[in-house]
Amino acid sequence: MPANPYLQVSGLCKHYGEGEARVSVLHDVSCAVGAGEICVLLGPSGSGKSTFLNLVGGLEAADAGSITVGGTELTALTPKQLGEYRRDKLGFVFQFYNLVPDLTIRENIEVTAHLSANPLAIDNLLRSLGLYEHRAKFPRQVSGGQQQRCAIGRALVKNPGLLLCDEPTGALDYQTSKEILELMETVNRDFGCTIVIVTHNDAIKHMAHRVLRLRDGQLVENVANAERMRARDLTW
Repeated sequence: MPANPYLQVSGLCKHYGEGEARVSVLHDVSCAVGAGEICVLLGPSGSGKSTFLNLVGGLEAADAGSITVGGTELTALTPKQLGEYRRDKLGFVFQFYNLVPDLTIRENIEVTAHLSANPLAIDNLLRSLGLYEHRAKFPRQVSGGQQQRCAIGRALVKNPGLLLCDEPTGALDYQTSKEILELMETVNRDFGCTIVIVTHNDAIKHMAHRVLRLRDGQLVENVANAERMRARDLTW
């Protein structure tokens, strides 16, 4: 258990379907991620990783258990309060960038900045992301890696306490994947947000403070790394 948990999950259960079609996706999952930690969540397809992320992100409701993020108990919130949680405390980065094609890189980030009471300075963020010189371009005019950087900026500009990343390197080549992971390190160091990265790539666990592994909906690994590797030194 981390000394200062920011994300705390206890007895989390989720199923889909009823009767003979009922499938248990998460069963009695309990874990905690410390404030300011990078956590990597591993597991094969169908292990419950994306469901876990959706529950923590307030996109789905748990059948049982509790989720606490930054002192907020998600399972006790009304739909309106869940929307405020997603707006104020959460950033979400997807494998496929989901950028608005008719908005520039800067405008794609500005869209979510307007949702926050305390957004980050956009020009400073663009520079940190290596996108300042591309700020007036449209998504189709930049590379996949630059589009993913924009997606990270869109999630980060709200100044969230928790950044959830669902396979953020899944659509990228090897070198670009490492650049995005290095950017995650920078984001964690410079902005102090807690980061949960869902991935199939076992090598990424070496850059994390904490490693979680799901198998058939159950948590089978929960360890803190005594020593971490820099993203630039990862190989796979």
